[in-house]
Amino acid sequence: MKEDAIRTTCPYCGVGCGVLATSGNDGVRIKGDPDHPANFGRLCSKGTALGETLGFEGRLLHPEVRGERASWDDALTLVADTFKQIIAENGPDSVGFYLSGQMLTEDYYVANKLMKGFIGTANVDTNSRLCMASTVVGHKRAFGADIVPGCYEDLELADLVILVGSNMAWCHPVLFQRLQAAKAERPHMKIVLIDPRRTKTAEMADLHLAIAPDGDVALFNGLLQNLADQGQLDQDYIDRHTNNFDKALAAAKMSTATLCTKTDLSIDQLSRFYQLFAESKKVVTCFSQGVNQSSEGTNKVNAIINCHLATGRIGKPGAGPFSLTGQPNAMGGREVGGLATMLAAHMEIGNELHRGLVQRFWQSPHIAAAQGMKAVDMFDALAKGKIKAIWVMGTNPVVSMPAANKVADALANCPFVVVSDILADTETARFAQVKLPALGWGEKDGTVTNSERCISRQRAFLPAPGRARPDWWQMAEVAKRMGYDAAFEYQSARDIFAEHAALSAFQNEGERDFDIGAFADISDVDYDELQPTQWPRRKGQKAVSQRFFAGGHFFTPDGRANFVATPATPETQATVPSTLRLNTGRVRDHWHTMTRTGKSAALSAHIAEPFCEVSPEQASKIGVRPAELVEITTEGHSVLARAILNPHLSDDQIFVPMHWNGNFSSNGRINALVCDQTDPFSGQPALKGAQVKLRSAQMGLYGFMVSQAAPEALSSSYWAKAITNNGWRVDLAQKDVAGDIEKTVRAMCGWEVAAADVHYHDATTGQHRLAWFEGPQLQCALFLAPEPVAVSRAWAVGQLAKEFESPAERYRLLAGRPGKDMPDPGPIVCSCFSVGANQIADAVRNGSVSVAAIGEKLSAGTNCGSCKPEISEFINEFTLSVAQ
Repeated sequence: MKEDAIRTTCPYCGVGCGVLATSGNDGVRIKGDPDHPANFGRLCSKGTALGETLGFEGRLLHPEVRGERASWDDALTLVADTFKQIIAENGPDSVGFYLSGQMLTEDYYVANKLMKGFIGTANVDTNSRLCMASTVVGHKRAFGADIVPGCYEDLELADLVILVGSNMAWCHPVLFQRLQAAKAERPHMKIVLIDPRRTKTAEMADLHLAIAPDGDVALFNGLLQNLADQGQLDQDYIDRHTNNFDKALAAAKMSTATLCTKTDLSIDQLSRFYQLFAESKKVVTCFSQGVNQSSEGTNKVNAIINCHLATGRIGKPGAGPFSLTGQPNAMGGREVGGLATMLAAHMEIGNELHRGLVQRFWQSPHIAAAQGMKAVDMFDALAKGKIKAIWVMGTNPVVSMPAANKVADALANCPFVVVSDILADTETARFAQVKLPALGWGEKDGTVTNSERCISRQRAFLPAPGRARPDWWQMAEVAKRMGYDAAFEYQSARDIFAEHAALSAFQNEGERDFDIGAFADISDVDYDELQPTQWPRRKGQKAVSQRFFAGGHFFTPDGRANFVATPATPETQATVPSTLRLNTGRVRDHWHTMTRTGKSAALSAHIAEPFCEVSPEQASKIGVRPAELVEITTEGHSVLARAILNPHLSDDQIFVPMHWNGNFSSNGRINALVCDQTDPFSGQPALKGAQVKLRSAQMGLYGFMVSQAAPEALSSSYWAKAITNNGWRVDLAQKDVAGDIEKTVRAMCGWEVAAADVHYHDATTGQHRLAWFEGPQLQCALFLAPEPVAVSRAWAVGQLAKEFESPAERYRLLAGRPGKDMPDPGPIVCSCFSVGANQIADAVRNGSVSVAAIGEKLSAGTNCGSCKPEISEFINEFTLSVAQ
């Protein structure tokens, strides 16, 4: 049987990589699409491992009503009738939709049409509010529309690339690979990283500015002032194409001493950065969550844009501000009005002409007359009983929202919660009266838009499992049951895309930025074969413009860009006594709340449990040694995480990843500690601005376990589990230790202890090691110690695949490490080829002192390349130690 590869698009970050998926008897094989303009065949570790995430374990395969299986008709009728009743009794603003950047554009479009055009409320927001809302508002204030001016090629053409609040190496790795390749070809290119934390991206940067948290506005205001003082402005561009420059410059002025204080940077560091910007004609400034996820995120965006407008470095090859989108379809959601503050096709709810135009096109009975509730406000309204029914689609707000416990309480007290998801048991789905099975990646069909405005197809290559259905179909069926049949008679995703395209061109003579009218009459065949394309694509347009604003025309009423005054706040750092600044973010190989990546053994091998980066000085202050557990607390809530000492981190900060939740750890939901303070302009939460306390968790016993069977009843004070190729690995810790080891094991693992087949106990050191077998096959091995267990995790995991024929072999297992004749790979660095830290360190010591040489010797870094910064770090540390 011939196996044909299906061209589709990766479901992870906003880079929007093309993927070739081939289904066969041996599963689904994944490769990068060499013809896709975003990645040209490259994939990161997450994309490479997509085939491992497609199993049916944990899938929601049929509708459920109050925990019981139901038919689609019964479930959808209940949703429609309940929404109708609540709206009739309390008005349209008493219901809400909470959507996801994981949804396809067609899904997003139907949700917004139903809510804003037929139910008549704008209470439809998205988790993109948590990552990109400040950029949206910053774009609109400056350009008159939410437009990313440039394209990925600009990063390769630039003389200077500035990365602000972006760990591109881990969060947009394929784009980072393109940047690395460009720098290798053009060594004069400079990369500047602006980030309070020294991330893996810093390994490839020419300059790292460890800026004070929220010092970005001051930094770019200082740049604007410096450009003016040094005569580096493009005065002709300012005069011909912009407004309000004098106001922006006046707001930017500050003394050098104040600038150094607010940024925590020296005069030399500031001068070097400002000189690089002034001397580089082609400058791209990429910014991401470190800019957006702040109580002053919008002003950060505009402070960056101000510097590009002031020098005319915008809309030109290799020059412009560039927002790096977090999710695969955050941009597509913005295009169809996925935010509560927008209408479809980049039109404005507050604009009466736009409202009338959209209402006429939709032929809707009424249209939302005002902006709806943003994400944080929506869940506040839920808690107060103002919203009485909510439909959550494709996201897990009990983990991802700030003040996550408050969100859980709000859902628990809401009269009617509907959840559409691919998984049956997420921390949000547990609150649903109605659960609706959605299609996942590989099963659903539609479009997504990436960070450079490129629309790509996600194509189905797997059949719908069980009774799962597309999100757009679910909403259309509810709309019909609410009496809106004629407007929602969609037969396919193509029908929706064509309508979306037609609306974008409706009465649009070029005064609106978003226009894909060329696809308004797209056929089924052409939709199936749609190639990646950047918008705008106006009807009759012959050439596609890669960049906006090259001619100096903007989408403001007078066609001129607006400088925005962005005064720096009085204080850049909070001064709450005895607290630390909590920074949150992603790790390289996991995504959001791990509903997909948690299924992959390869992705879980790199980092398998929640961790807390802390400076050595701060660790010493609280009495914590490397790998011990710390407790992070605020206002009665706490999180447990493994301590990792980072000498490059300042003493007043810590970093904890945002992925872990109750399905993978005992207490790792870090957003339970993050307050719901928001940016006043965008409503985006300050997810990187919490003030927390840190202390030793004071564990009496640590443990590590490998098991063939999935650990289901863990009850220890701390646990974190991750799937492996042949079973599971679990890190454990217990505060209170029973005298009897069997009682301790029962307390930690939650199961009755049968006598171990082999065991080792040392009462003096408190070391205990036990293993259970079935025939020659290891079923479970448990290692316990009063300090973090010194076991080679990668080696121990590998023992689940081996057979132990002799008692001697079984007892050697209890050593927790390989014998002298069996090298220990160490912690996994390269997920693609399972290459460990010890292997890389040995190769470096034996003369492989370049990333390329490591790749040639071990293959590490030669597939997806995501581990190259870490390999570089090994090489740098070795070189430094030799020099000393």
